[in-house]
This record gives sequence, C-alpha cells and structure tokens, in this order.
Amino acid sequence: MNVLIVHAHPEAASFTTAMRDAAADALTESGHDVRVSDLYEMKFNPVASPNDFLGRANEDYLVYALEQRHADANGLLAPDIKAELDKVVWADLIIFNFPIYWFSMPAIMKGWLDRVFVSGRCYGGMRFYDRGGLKGKKALVSLTLGGQPHMFDANGVHGPLPDLLKHLLRGTLGYLGFDVLPPFIGWHVPYISQQERTALLDAYRERLLTLESQQPLAFPSLEDFDELLRPKAHGTA
Repeated sequence: MNVLIVHAHPEAASFTTAMRDAAADALTESGHDVRVSDLYEMKFNPVASPNDFLGRANEDYLVYALEQRHADANGLLAPDIKAELDKVVWADLIIFNFPIYWFSMPAIMKGWLDRVFVSGRCYGGMRFYDRGGLKGKKALVSLTLGGQPHMFDANGVHGPLPDLLKHLLRGTLGYLGFDVLPPFIGWHVPYISQQERTALLDAYRERLLTLESQQPLAFPSLEDFDELLRPKAHGTA
C-alpha cells in the first residue's frame, strides 16, 4: 500500500511528530511505501491565491475552483500544488497528523486541503461522497490534544470529538470519497507521563497494523437521493 502522511506541527521534538515517525516506521516495516509531507519543514504556503495558477481561464475575475479545474486540465497548477497532488494520486492511504487548534487543524494543513484537493480532479458536480473523485482511497486522522476523554463524551463539556471534527471527517474527507477510518486520538498529551506517552505510541502502532480490518465511518450514498439531492421515497403507501 502507498501511504502519504501529511504532518503539521511546528516542533520537531513534539509528541505529534513522534506519532508521525512511529507511523512511518511501523508502516515501512510492514512492507508499505511511505512518503511524508511535513508542512512546516516544507514551509508550505497555505494561502490560496491567483499565484496558484501558471495561466488563468479568466484573468479578470478569480473563481478559485474553476481555475483549479482549468489549471489541472491544462498543466497550469503551481509546482508546489502539483507535487502534492501527485502524492495524493499515488497514495492508497493518507494520514493527516496534527495537534488540535481551536477544535480544528492548524491553518497550514487547512491551506494544504484548500490548495491541493483541486476541483475537477478530486470533486465537482455530483462527484462527492460515494461518487467522489478520491473514492477507493482511505484516510486516517491522527491527532493530539490537551483534553481528556471525559471532556468529549456525549454529555461532556465539549461534546463528542467526532462531532467537532465533522467539517474534516465528513465535510472534506467523506465528501471527497475517502473511506474515512475512525480517528486515532492522543489524549491529554501535554500532561501525561513518559510511560503513558510510550503506551500511546505502542497503541498507535498496533492500530496501524489493522488498517484493512477497520470499518470506515458511515456517510450518505447518492443512490439514496434524487437528481436534486432530495431523499428518495422508500416503499409505497
């Protein structure tokens, strides 16, 4: 399996970075091909702009998604976007590895999503969910945060973590057609002991050895909706 790890943490000695390395080592030892995009190390530009295109379909007014389609079809994507998109096409599994910032991902990773998941190639028209442009690929979110599990229970102070990450798990990865595996969470990381950190890394390695047997999260099938995306009527009166 080809695995791309998209990593976003500004500190090379962080636990999040240790998770990146643990994943790369475990998957390589299991016979998978692994590539890493370390966004901070790469100084990846997260800002979508007209500079993302070597030529434009409309030089007078920027509709970013339409220009993505035009540039991808005509070999006009900026080199940094093209390099990352090639990795996406190559990968069977993409791991998104990051610390939680404000119930979300670091801005540099959000910018990677905005610029690399190009319209036309990855989604567009009725090409989403089980018809998405990246259907057949797997995605795994591996994250760290300072909170404890009880804070993210159904009745916890913050609510269930998957609900808070719906914008990523469903609104981005599920929408694009990925089989989205349940996230791996490094809880309470800034406050736990070295022994607990070691146990977390061991649990993560074990999780990565069972990827093929993990059940993806459930998202809508477009077969259940009509051409206007209204739910189809099931059965008769």
